[in-house]
Amino acid sequence: MSFCSFFGGEVFKDHFKPGIYVCSKCDHQLFSSRSKYEHSSPWPAFTETIHEDSVSKYEERPGVYKVLCGKCGNGLGHEFVNDGPNRGLSRF
Repeated sequence: MSFCSFFGGEVFKDHFKPGIYVCSKCDHQLFSSRSKYEHSSPWPAFTETIHEDSVSKYEERPGVYKVLCGKCGNGLGHEFVNDGPNRGLSRF
């Protein structure tokens, strides 16, 4: 499964088949379907990455981080502090 590029439109928001989400530009492993959860945003949401270097992120504004592919820098969406599946976890 390929995690959609930021400007390409998201097709995996409601996709819950087992597998690994990878960057659409470089195939770098990003997220496991086991860490995916339903969310109201238009993007898929995950509680953790596959590897420590799967993504990089920087604070865009207080409480909001821009998430990028850890290998090629492709834009993946945003992480919101204190958002998550009833556990206060961040979302990617």
